[in-house]
Amino acid sequence: MRDIVKRTAPRNTMNKPKFFVTPGYGEYALNELHYSQAVKIGNRVETSGQGGWDDNLQIPESLADEIAQAFRNVERTLATAGAGWEHVVHINSYHVGGFPPEVNDVMARLYRHYMPNHAPIWTQVGVAALGLPTMRIEIRVTAIVP
Repeated sequence: MRDIVKRTAPRNTMNKPKFFVTPGYGEYALNELHYSQAVKIGNRVETSGQGGWDDNLQIPESLADEIAQAFRNVERTLATAGAGWEHVVHINSYHVGGFPPEVNDVMARLYRHYMPNHAPIWTQVGVAALGLPTMRIEIRVTAIVP
């Protein structure tokens, strides 16, 4: 008769998810819409989409200003989870209104500003609408922290 060795599955050693809320607009999102701005699992940080809003959810009239504010909001959100632009490895950007030259010009300039020492992967998607009626951009990132 063959000996049967009972094997146990290895224990899942992955850290539990830890959720983060960006002070200001993130508190509104949590209280009113029941979602967090970032999650950290192990050394990986994922953000929810960050628009170009201020803490009162107002969007600038200028597209370039809206994109710049979205980058600042990504920075704020990453900071809540102990990360920064230097840790970003993947970016998804969602755009209403297509891709006039201004979009890529501003995006590339801000990538070089926030990430001068590396060029992450990027997926750019055109969409019909975003979470607020006046939004034209939303940026979501993945970061790996040491």
